[in-house]
Amino acid sequence: MINPRANLNLLAVSAMTAESAINTERATDMSLLVGTDDYINLKPRRESNAGEANGKEEADTIYDNGATAEAEFNFEKLQPHQAAFLMAYALGNVATAAAGSGYLHTITPIAGDHDATRSNPSFTAVQRLGDSIVKRRFASMFVDGVTLTFSRDDWVKCSGSLLGTGKHTDSVIEETVSELNNTTSLALAANGVQGSTAAERLQNVHVVRAAETGDQYVFCNVTAVSDATPAVITIDSLGGDGLSSLDYKILYVPVEPAWCTFPARVIESPLRVSQACFHIGGNWNGTEFVGGKSLTSVFDTFEWEFKNNLDVAFTPCAGGEYAGVADRTARTQGIKLSRQAREYLVQHYILNNETFGFHILCEGAVFDTPHKYTVELIFPRVGIIDAPFSTKNGKVYEGGDLQVLEDATYGSVIAKVKNLVATFAA
Repeated sequence: MINPRANLNLLAVSAMTAESAINTERATDMSLLVGTDDYINLKPRRESNAGEANGKEEADTIYDNGATAEAEFNFEKLQPHQAAFLMAYALGNVATAAAGSGYLHTITPIAGDHDATRSNPSFTAVQRLGDSIVKRRFASMFVDGVTLTFSRDDWVKCSGSLLGTGKHTDSVIEETVSELNNTTSLALAANGVQGSTAAERLQNVHVVRAAETGDQYVFCNVTAVSDATPAVITIDSLGGDGLSSLDYKILYVPVEPAWCTFPARVIESPLRVSQACFHIGGNWNGTEFVGGKSLTSVFDTFEWEFKNNLDVAFTPCAGGEYAGVADRTARTQGIKLSRQAREYLVQHYILNNETFGFHILCEGAVFDTPHKYTVELIFPRVGIIDAPFSTKNGKVYEGGDLQVLEDATYGSVIAKVKNLVATFAA
């Protein structure tokens, strides 16, 4: 039987190689360890004929206007390659250099648009639901936003909000075969059925239904599926007189193409917040972050939220089934910070409307001395919008609602990831 357990889900993406054009699929090159509730869902653009003079009080037709796609990927125990994947496609510009036996990826916001139809690069994703309800390939997925969270004595966490054009391909297809109303054998037109054993092939024929009258169907009991190409499906007879034919609609998994094979997962040690250092104040000089005050025992939480504010829209000559453009309106970024109020620095910043630099360096295990798995964020210039006081565990805490600003020289954010993966969004 098909196993619907969510921990059997699989997800793969073209993390290392971006699509060459919108709605042009790439082979996936990396499987990702996401949450069991992380799905790429189609968002159908359906509407009824309510309000039209159809001769009835209520609607009697639904119009199919295609679909887009959306998803939320959650990495609850963040590994560097997961951060690099999300930030590479969210920010859009990646420069890679050697770092011992590994690589240092410097990721910054893209200047202008990626091309005429995409403000940011896009990737292809394939998801398997359970084992195996369906495998579905999505072309042109975009990272619309990233949230990176550091909380005291916890794993580093990261999530990405995704949008897609809605172009997709399913591993399950439907084929109609016309046969007598008492037949016990249905021959497919050209395809074999996926599966190396009789049990697997039987499982991969999901439904056989016979159209008797109009939209009324009788569901057939499938007893065997041959290993031939085209396959022959054996069913229990519906008990007809053999004098008329029925349309048998067969929902099945044909022999799977290459895109249904999932690549290997990258295995890296997840990062802990205790491995991170935070510096408020100081200055990025183009090479290193200089100065600043370190937040150690006073640190509580840090959250960076990045948004592209993408508009995925349908365009002429796109076929009407999926979108043809992904346009970024304007990036926005914000930081939320919480710490024990041990001095007056943050309050002084807000009272004087000062801007300053912010730096995070999170280093994990060594992969080639002295190089470590690393996620680093540099904000050359931020300002404080609000910094309210509150009480937590009997102590005075200070919040910080920070606005990320675009520096004239160094931009708004610089992300650096060091690991053993050669490219991202290349």
